[in-house]
Amino acid sequence: MGKTLTEISQQLRAANKKVQLIYAFNGTGKTRLSRKFKADDDEEADQAEFSRNKMLYYNAFTEDLFYWDNNLALDAVHKLKIQPNSFTDWVLKDQGQDQNIITNFQRYANDKLTPRFNEEYKAKGEDDKEVTVKAFSEVTFSLERGDDERTDNLKISKGEENSFIWSIFYSLVEQAILTLNDVQPDFPEQTPFDSLEYVFIDDPVSSLDDNHLIQLAIDLAQLIKLNKSNIKFVITTHSPLFFNVLCNEFGSDEKTDRYSWKSKWFSKSRLEKDSDGSLNLSEQPNDSPFAYHLHLIALLEEAIKTGQIEKYHFNLLRNVLEKTATFLGYKRWELLLPDKSDGLPDPVAKRIVNFSSHSKHAAEEVAPLKPEEKQILVRLVEHIIKSHGFWQQKEG
Repeated sequence: MGKTLTEISQQLRAANKKVQLIYAFNGTGKTRLSRKFKADDDEEADQAEFSRNKMLYYNAFTEDLFYWDNNLALDAVHKLKIQPNSFTDWVLKDQGQDQNIITNFQRYANDKLTPRFNEEYKAKGEDDKEVTVKAFSEVTFSLERGDDERTDNLKISKGEENSFIWSIFYSLVEQAILTLNDVQPDFPEQTPFDSLEYVFIDDPVSSLDDNHLIQLAIDLAQLIKLNKSNIKFVITTHSPLFFNVLCNEFGSDEKTDRYSWKSKWFSKSRLEKDSDGSLNLSEQPNDSPFAYHLHLIALLEEAIKTGQIEKYHFNLLRNVLEKTATFLGYKRWELLLPDKSDGLPDPVAKRIVNFSSHSKHAAEEVAPLKPEEKQILVRLVEHIIKSHGFWQQKEG
């Protein structure tokens, strides 16, 4: 029998997991679940205070706090306006995260594309009455050209806009984790995040291309794995690629002697809607891949065919290697690499895949690949397809 949103929310709260990753098709109820999860804790409490102190959540409503001022004379100044709300006030005014937001945004967009938050100023409102425009209520964007010139007042793309909004949320989560990690157990000091219990993230990857989606997933997973506090994360998505990358990242230390994210800290589930509108949340086995590796292989083959091989394709390659290793029963993805004469996996290929699939800075991401690095990717893709039974559709 299916469950209600309230029962699903209670099921998530009862799970003893650091991270719960949930896949669901659009229209299943992910956003409604995030709001129900937030409201269930104390329906009598001030919700602004609750969301700020006990829970942080990112969903479509977070994105709706930002909108473009399109009522412009001669298209003069493009402004991304911020609706008055306690969340952005806390991030920007109380926590002073504006510079971290800019840095994180430039990693996902362009290191020359710079957002600028407004200072408080006076302006004419309705009926020509003077009004006060509060600081951090508007954002403008400029593109630095590198020759002491810049293009101001740009209206950025939808993908860039979503990356900017995500960067605000990510910067606050990053500060919370690093702040709580620094607290000394023997000499505890109060922090603004002492009451934080949950972070609920619903689909932060809309309008992102595969390159930036993968980078966002890797950054998010690495940040969460730094978390030493009691904060728990619930992440929902409709994106198979985002789900797949996070699965691999959270399970990446399975082969070490340390605790396993797969078995002790991390669960992956599928949220489905029944015909009567009720919901089912079923945990997926950790030893079976969420099989989207065929799609990734197709993307890699297209990049090779067109000659448009970029650094992020190594992320796709590693993703394929990890999923294929799980499917075939190998303990480590490196065992799928071509063997050297001594029968061991090629260490050069392993090093290239490792280095190229874990860049942290934008400068690393945009650096062009060397011809020999491209050839390694081509050779590895051909090896995987030939050696591990990927079915190839014949042309014609």
